[in-house]
Amino acid sequence: MASKHKTDYLIVGTGAVGMAFADVLLHETDANMILVDQYAAPGGHWNMAYPFINLHQPSQYYGVSSKELSKGKKDEVGLNKGLHDLASGAEVLSYFDDVMRHTLLPSGRVQYFPMCDYVGDGKFISRLSGEEHSVEATKIVDATYLKTSVPSTHTPNFDIADNTRFIPLNSLTRVQHPPKGYSVIGGGKTGIDACLYLLECGVNPDMITWIMPRDAWLLDRENTQPSMEFFHSTMESQAAQFESIANATSITDMFDRLEACGYFVRIDKNVRPQMFHGATISKAELAELQRIKNIVRLGRVTAIEADKIVLEHGTIPTGPDILHVDCSASAITNVALKPIFEGNLITPQMVRSYQPVFSAAFIAHIEASMDTDNKKNEMTGVVPLPNHDTDYLRFTAAFMMNQYIWSQNPEIRDWLLGNRLDGFSKMVSLIDPADKEKTDVMNRLRSASMPAMANLQKFIAELDAA
Repeated sequence: MASKHKTDYLIVGTGAVGMAFADVLLHETDANMILVDQYAAPGGHWNMAYPFINLHQPSQYYGVSSKELSKGKKDEVGLNKGLHDLASGAEVLSYFDDVMRHTLLPSGRVQYFPMCDYVGDGKFISRLSGEEHSVEATKIVDATYLKTSVPSTHTPNFDIADNTRFIPLNSLTRVQHPPKGYSVIGGGKTGIDACLYLLECGVNPDMITWIMPRDAWLLDRENTQPSMEFFHSTMESQAAQFESIANATSITDMFDRLEACGYFVRIDKNVRPQMFHGATISKAELAELQRIKNIVRLGRVTAIEADKIVLEHGTIPTGPDILHVDCSASAITNVALKPIFEGNLITPQMVRSYQPVFSAAFIAHIEASMDTDNKKNEMTGVVPLPNHDTDYLRFTAAFMMNQYIWSQNPEIRDWLLGNRLDGFSKMVSLIDPADKEKTDVMNRLRSASMPAMANLQKFIAELDAA
């Protein structure tokens, strides 16, 4: 017989999205919550991440609203030197464990059920005891909708010959005997991390073959820093982004302008990127990656045979002395967009570009402060997850529309200013009106925003008509 529970919110998933949502509900309402997750500890996919993973944006933008993750320091060594700290995977897991143990559970309004599979309709089953649980909830929050694929649990979609040396990225730290070479399979952020790890560990770049089905547009991390020290790189980058879009005569020209102003970077200036996932990189990391000369651009891998790797557009040699490192898992699986608020179901998605965790906290605030689904959905237009390079257009237009709507609401403006996950509002609020340099940057941003939106809509219409 199933154990029965009653609660205001059943939150499925205690990854970053579920935790950020629960934290805001805890502090802004008197609601009771039940949190259910398949993992043994909060943190979602971080439980399965590779050992050397770090955030790729400053820690200040990550976590829950009520507790700082960042150490408030800048890195003094390494490839992130001079920029604000990036939490390691271990730090992120410890942080979420602390939030659960010392913020959520002590409230007396939160129950937590790890190692459980949610099967739908308010029901979940313990993986350890087999006990079935049934929850009568006023609302269900599906914090697993933006599913994250991780290398350790990813099944490659290509054939692998017997006796091939093939490992997921997680196993790279357990290599005991150096191979004659490495084939890194995947051009996204995971592939970048694999290559950087090998280079930082002293592997000769000529030993690395990087199979890159698509090159990506990348973001310069210096332009995402949260402190006033970086005002000009951060806010000027935003202004330059809008000006580049506003002045572009075509989509190709827009990307050229975005690269010329420093908003976008790419690994090889001679190869036109076809991918955009919003990955962030430092200039030092970019320089390291550019040391790798053997980059294979023949499409995706279709098979790894004993003596060759078969790709969509050709083959390359391999052998038993080559270690193949699988980085082909996509960080976030593309999903269909749907309304965030639908009756008793809440489906957190991105409402601000590059920031799923801030988005979850913001959605929870809207849930706590507004009374109808129509009003709530008006404030939380979904920012689609980008994949192809041209997805940047819809991604940016959706965020700009949200930002404009929020700016018209005094209560939301105040909330953004007070929320630690929104570093930009606070940065702007600290501008001295007498500081002409900074006010000029903000005036540039404001002047370009409407023309940029108009041009984005024009380019999107061209894409739709093609």
